Amino acid sequence: MTEDRKQRLAQKYAALYASSGRANKREVRMVGGGGRMMGMAAQGKPKDTKKTIKRLVWYLSREWILIIVGMTCLLLTTLGTLATTYMLRPIINEGIEQYIGRVDEGMRKLTLRVLALLGMYLLVSIMQIVHKHVLLIASRRSLKRLRKDLYDKLQKLPVRYFDTHSTGDLMSRFTNDVDTIGDMVNSTLVAMISGVITLVGTLVLMLVTSFWLAMITIVFTPVLTLVSKTIVKKSRPLFSKRQRALGALNGFSEEVISGQKVVKVFGREDAVEEEFEYLNQELCKTQIRAQSLSMLMGPINHNICNFIYAVTACVGGIMVVTQGFDIGGLTVLLDYTRKFNQPINEISTQINVVFSALAGAERIFEVMNADEEVEVAELSEVKTLKGHIELKDVSFGYLPGVTVLHDINLTAKPGQKIAFVGSTGAGKTTVTNLLSRFYEIEKGELLVDGIPIEKIPRPVLRSQVVMVLQDTHLFTGTVRENIRYGRLDATDEEVEAAAKAVAAHDFIVHLENGYDTLLEHDGANLSQGQRQLLNIARAAVSQAPILVLDEATSSVDTRTERNIEMGMDALMENRTTFVIAHRLSTVRKADCIMVLEKGRIIERGNHEELLALGGRYSDLYHEIVKLD
Repeated sequence: MTEDRKQRLAQKYAALYASSGRANKREVRMVGGGGRMMGMAAQGKPKDTKKTIKRLVWYLSREWILIIVGMTCLLLTTLGTLATTYMLRPIINEGIEQYIGRVDEGMRKLTLRVLALLGMYLLVSIMQIVHKHVLLIASRRSLKRLRKDLYDKLQKLPVRYFDTHSTGDLMSRFTNDVDTIGDMVNSTLVAMISGVITLVGTLVLMLVTSFWLAMITIVFTPVLTLVSKTIVKKSRPLFSKRQRALGALNGFSEEVISGQKVVKVFGREDAVEEEFEYLNQELCKTQIRAQSLSMLMGPINHNICNFIYAVTACVGGIMVVTQGFDIGGLTVLLDYTRKFNQPINEISTQINVVFSALAGAERIFEVMNADEEVEVAELSEVKTLKGHIELKDVSFGYLPGVTVLHDINLTAKPGQKIAFVGSTGAGKTTVTNLLSRFYEIEKGELLVDGIPIEKIPRPVLRSQVVMVLQDTHLFTGTVRENIRYGRLDATDEEVEAAAKAVAAHDFIVHLENGYDTLLEHDGANLSQGQRQLLNIARAAVSQAPILVLDEATSSVDTRTERNIEMGMDALMENRTTFVIAHRLSTVRKADCIMVLEKGRIIERGNHEELLALGGRYSDLYHEIVKLD
């Protein structure tokens, strides 16, 4: 990769990889089809970690019964482990006394203590199994609820949100970010709670065993805390950056894989390989920086703990010789010294999991905090619509201060066919986006059957509007199920009738299993034209009174288009139909043709009237005639 290429990629992703994590201006690029916004939103202000933790705890607390049972078993496991260590003190002392012949009771008392110790080990093992199993169930249920809430939230977000966020990045929040939370809850969180209990319990037992030897460990503990705090402070932003880099890589991968044909057509394999290499390298670098820094805590703390252990052993040995301190007490206290420092080491080495999980949780809650589609307080009780559409002085823009539509006025009566023609980006698709309330108008009125569109509940409105878009999308399932998606209660006969009406029946019956042929990967085993025919059939089976055709026949050949037109006439009968097309042959039968340029209606009328006018429509028509 050349240096110039590296610099351009670095500039492209500069906002994403900014080490401060502060907000940069959102990168938005306007593309065809009505000027919808695409791109990845830059990261916002530094996240509120405390708020994120509270929200995660709230999700876990909903399984409070299992949490209490699991934590009780965890407490018993930890305390039992500490107790087994302390039980070694009399065993060691009595064993030594038995060996040097100071007692005459034989092995009976010693044997009972050993059996008690074995029983405690067995109890600890059982409690350990129970607490791991119970907490695993609680954590997985919490993650299931979190994943469901995230998915439900996505269903409530406006189209604007999906137009401004990468699909791959959103998928990364479902997979990688949720998985990192699961790793933290299942392992790190338990280790941290157990570590706190161990620290407190060990400290108490150390003080009981020997106050002065315990003070050696206590004095050096602030050193461990200071080291951990320093490294944590420096590594936290790096883990947030790592999660952003991972989301960027996933987003780019999804984008390139879904657009692989375009990549190959233009021969851009080398270019996408270079960009992937750059993103992959950035992810690798951020992972190395974050984890290398956090992993320093383990070796540093381990060496400090070894030093504390050595000092305690030396002082303890002197106390045994000079003050008569028992060897069993020294052995137990040295073990407690290890146990006291071990939780600090474990927490320090697991801190990367905590930061990854918190960064992932912040990204998830970022989606869940996004503004939903909001209904006005006063809603109409209308359940069905006839399809009388009026736009009165409607203006709209996707971005503040950038107006796409200017003072649009039009009326469409039930059963009428309204067509929109004009240059790419003139605002044709934007009009239909407003009809479905994908976006809210900024100025003017949009009335449906005389009711302001904002007062019609979105579920009601969208159940009365069916759209056939230029971009096809089929779901995993049979051909029949994909057509029935337009109306779930449609019978098999109605599904087949819809397919026949739009000239899709012939190719369907020649598939391997006809209407029961399973489609996968967005209908990858079908041609683009066949996929579009299924989309049109899906609209045909719907009984919605308002129909929107956005370049619906752009993916079929002229002959197939002519066959479809006969079925489309039946499809559009008694429906208010809005047609967007570059092929003027598809709009000639429209009752009214609107010619848009730069967001304004510059001409309107039927085909003959517009030709007679000799304006923009006439120029477009004669240009196409010459090309033909």
